[in-house]
Amino acid sequence: MFHEAAVRTVRRGLIATGLIVTMTFAAAVSARTDRPDSVADLAEKLLPAVVNISTSQKVEATDQRRVPVPKAPDGSPFQEFFDEFFGERNGEGTGPEGETPRGPRSRQVQSLGSGFVIDPSGIIITNNHVIDGADEITINFSDGAALTATIIGTDPKTDLAVLKVETEEPLVFVEFGDSKSMRVGDWVMAIGNPFGLGGTVTVGIISAQNRDINSGPYDSFIQTDAAINRGNSGGPLFNAEGKVIGINTAIISPSGGSIGIGFAVPSNLAASVSEQLQEFGETRRGWLGVRIQQVTDDIAESLDMGEARGALVAGVTAGGPAEDAGIVPGDVVLTFDGKDVSSMRELPRIVADSAVGKAVAVTVLRDGKEVEIKVTLGRLEEGEKLIAAQEEDAKEEAAKPVEVLGMILGEIDDASREKFELGADVEGVLITEVVENSNAAEKQVRPGDVIQEISQEKVSSVEDVIKRVAEMKQDGRRSVLLLLLSEENELRFVAVRLEEEDAN
Repeated sequence: MFHEAAVRTVRRGLIATGLIVTMTFAAAVSARTDRPDSVADLAEKLLPAVVNISTSQKVEATDQRRVPVPKAPDGSPFQEFFDEFFGERNGEGTGPEGETPRGPRSRQVQSLGSGFVIDPSGIIITNNHVIDGADEITINFSDGAALTATIIGTDPKTDLAVLKVETEEPLVFVEFGDSKSMRVGDWVMAIGNPFGLGGTVTVGIISAQNRDINSGPYDSFIQTDAAINRGNSGGPLFNAEGKVIGINTAIISPSGGSIGIGFAVPSNLAASVSEQLQEFGETRRGWLGVRIQQVTDDIAESLDMGEARGALVAGVTAGGPAEDAGIVPGDVVLTFDGKDVSSMRELPRIVADSAVGKAVAVTVLRDGKEVEIKVTLGRLEEGEKLIAAQEEDAKEEAAKPVEVLGMILGEIDDASREKFELGADVEGVLITEVVENSNAAEKQVRPGDVIQEISQEKVSSVEDVIKRVAEMKQDGRRSVLLLLLSEENELRFVAVRLEEEDAN
């Protein structure tokens, strides 16, 4: 009796709780003044500003799908037929007599995407991947009009592009809203051109914010369950007021269709990028000049930080703003220009949004103390060129022959393994040349020999050899003992005099 009474009491409580939850949700929905019973009026107002973007690209044919021409027996009358038939299939043709046969034919590739008018003069925003590589871009409007567009600027890092069409009449346009004011659970509406069907409206909510899907250095996507399908790329994501708070960019789907996981570039980021592209035709982002990594719990504990936060400086670009200001590897960036850096991935976005040439205060944790450093930011695009040049110089320097003890040394790679017939398991430092009349030459050291040890210490790089020889010389040794592996896979020891060590 007692048990049954208790069960009935629990059931009544659950039912009551369920009713309370349901009524509370219903009350919350009905209390929202920004969610009308229908979105028809809003959609009708916004649809003319959303456009279909059609692109065409000329792709040169390749020989990958060439069909081999069968060979008939000598004198067979079928050979001429085979040559003509399979030549046509391969896009070659025979051509008129006296003319060179045609090569593989090129073809036109068509693609569809979406975009939206942001200025009545004809400025249109879309994704960079929608128009990337296009030879011709056509903007199709909801009233049936079609205009050819030119590219004002693109930004692959955020997958955004700005286009321009020439028009005599002002176009219907939409405005950017404030994506930072949006919350998880807010209603949103996506308009685009999925599968080339024409303007299509879908409605959903914001499922999450600040999503990192590893598509670029500034990932901070809005996630939505509003249906986004192929062809929606570049289309707008609207809030309940009809303001653009995102640009639909990517989906996660095993089938290619919407499964309720779509991503949009936040409008606050898109607006800043589009303004730069319209003004300069390119982006102009701030640049600090550091390589950073995540502060893990282990790193935070080793630095006695209490909690993992900030961005750990793993390296500093030579000649960059950070080096000039005195930031060093091992510093942990805690704040930048008054903004807290709670994780590594936040710092690149904050820096990029800062003005080039701006002097900012950077707070770093160094030796357990917070230190404020003033940094004058450079321009990211110029910094990338500097880094690329430094990397190229490093490659050229690494490619230069290094002479040690009358031997020209090199690293073991795939090319050298093939040239000197080295096994896949061979390790050490390769001798590519031996200087004539050197002590190494006198000791019968040959190109293709591999140095595996110097004075009974293993070496695996040219730098190891240079360092070990310098140590032997500093210790006053007159010679070094090399353990060499010959091309015949035979090991032998060779003593080479140190007196011949070059200053290189």
